[in-house]
Amino acid sequence: MYILAIDTSNQALGVALLRDNELVGEIVTNIAKNHSIRLMPAVDYLMREVNITPEQLDKIVVAKGPGSYTGVRIGLTTAKTLAWSLNIPIVGVSSLEALAYRAKFSNAIICPFFDARRGLVYTGLYEIKDGNMVLVDKERNILFSEWLDHLVEKKKKVVFLSPDIEKHTELIQSKLEDYAEIPKMAYHIAKPSDLALAASDKEIDDTHTLTPNYLRLAEAEVNWIKTQKEKQNG
Repeated sequence: MYILAIDTSNQALGVALLRDNELVGEIVTNIAKNHSIRLMPAVDYLMREVNITPEQLDKIVVAKGPGSYTGVRIGLTTAKTLAWSLNIPIVGVSSLEALAYRAKFSNAIICPFFDARRGLVYTGLYEIKDGNMVLVDKERNILFSEWLDHLVEKKKKVVFLSPDIEKHTELIQSKLEDYAEIPKMAYHIAKPSDLALAASDKEIDDTHTLTPNYLRLAEAEVNWIKTQKEKQNG
């Protein structure tokens, strides 16, 4: 089975091809450039390099967020279009879960997070149980200081993973002190091959109804809802 994995949910762009559980090829870049322009050329280049045609693909796996609103939409739209045109199944995976796989061999609680501005983060807690990645504290959009206070109460080692780790390291260390584990920078960028592995035990999604996991409404949606309520209230 050939699996194409796509992740454009944050600044890093990742594309991977797997044959069953064997990694055939992978491209990961972490530069601030437009994913909409670079994604399909990256997919095309990787497939040509490993001599795989679109017709050989058996499944598409895509990061469905949270993360960048635009990035999530680009990845999902591309993945759904490919799945529909090739008539193959698609699986959406949490971007946080995919990042958590970078600490798969740790015995500590795993806390992946993405900066959501204004002191907020997208985050959740994962743990390896019987060799499987398990969500142990639901994903949410929350003030990071409040989230760290919540983690302090657990009195357990926590591995923090985030492409925005440098921005938050000082706060993490001041709150959790010796309970905080912060790996080297290379571990803070999600790998699309991990995304594919995370999808291995998940059910197939409906291509047409698979939607982004934003964890919060976009600002435009919030403003629209507010306007509608104001109209209803006179």
